[in-house]
Amino acid sequence: MKRERGRRPRKRVCSFCVDKVESLDYKETGKLRKFVTERGKILPRRISGNCAKHQRQVTVAIKRARSIALLPYSVE
Repeated sequence: MKRERGRRPRKRVCSFCVDKVESLDYKETGKLRKFVTERGKILPRRISGNCAKHQRQVTVAIKRARSIALLPYSVE
């Protein structure tokens, strides 16, 4: 699919900023699963649409959840 010349896709807004979330918890695995691919990789900012602050929080929360086996490191 080609993009029209001079037309940019709309910038995604951070879902956490919209909901005015102050901090993320590693125990909320339902929220965190949206930011992990089916292979277990963390989605980058440009795809997830998070702001830098919340992307860092998501990354730390996912890593903590993985370390205590709430989320898988990978799928076999």
